[in-house]
Amino acid sequence: MKVLTFGEIMLRLSTGEGERLIRAGSLQMNYGGAEANVAVSLAHFGHAVHYVSKIPAHPIGEAVKHHLRSHGVSTDLILQGGDRLGTYYLESGVGERSAKVIYDRKYSSFSHLSTGEIDWDHALDGGCLLHVSGITLALSEELRTITLQALQKAKERGITTSFDFNYRASLWSQREASLAYKPLLPYVDIAFFGELDALHLLGLERKDPALPREERLLQYYKEMEREYPNIRHMASTFRDVKSSTVNDLQGNYYVHGMLHQSKLHHIDPIVDRVGGGDAFAAGILHGILKGNDPDVIAAFATGASALKHTVRGDSSLFTEEEVRQFIDSGSGTIVR
Repeated sequence: MKVLTFGEIMLRLSTGEGERLIRAGSLQMNYGGAEANVAVSLAHFGHAVHYVSKIPAHPIGEAVKHHLRSHGVSTDLILQGGDRLGTYYLESGVGERSAKVIYDRKYSSFSHLSTGEIDWDHALDGGCLLHVSGITLALSEELRTITLQALQKAKERGITTSFDFNYRASLWSQREASLAYKPLLPYVDIAFFGELDALHLLGLERKDPALPREERLLQYYKEMEREYPNIRHMASTFRDVKSSTVNDLQGNYYVHGMLHQSKLHHIDPIVDRVGGGDAFAAGILHGILKGNDPDVIAAFATGASALKHTVRGDSSLFTEEEVRQFIDSGSGTIVR
């Protein structure tokens, strides 16, 4: 059964450690994007993954396809046309200085995608899961319509649907995002969002701040489930930022009225945080597709995310077996 992800893949240009964009003499080149990163992770976990997108028909577009194919992601559903691939610049953070992202994605091939260009009946044929994210909705009114149509068609076919809120303040306001997200929610089975999303994008009532954060999150998830009983799975992470290169990470997975949490991962040092959330999402989706125990799903997804922090680039390149070895052996031990 095939898995589909839909979104924009971009060229990433990033500084080296300790460098600032304003003074950088060279930049490291990678390809990435939330939905593409999920696709790559799921392919490494052994799934048949197809990426749905639009890229320009020139050598950089061909490089994108090579990147995806090299990680086992099918590119047969990628359209080609338009003038440019979206780009973003990453100034790496160090110590107390946070990383900084500058988007250059206006007028990209994907952002100009129009209704009717994608044959969703063909794309979804034989599919078992469709994953989309809120980043796509921020790019154009047309893409909001296309994403909604894709989810509706997937539900008509009995295909499991997944939506990662992935709110980006640099792309649009909370109010704009809220108005765009809510029409999609009746067609979603799996949702990735945390406490701040519940408050500012869903408009849920703030819970008692004196409660432990896991108890507050559980209440938000239960309230969301009452409002949208179709959303059977919800997930997010707790991230405690000690510095740009030291974080504590814990995963949360809600299903059947219960919140399942992973152990706390102390990540020190972080090589590259970008894509960590996508690796977590892919781990949750992998566990659901495999029918794993909820505690196993939470542990695996968080372990996959922690591992992603140890490699450069947007994509996580770890297999299911490597993630399981990492979880079982503990961090820092030699695998012989």
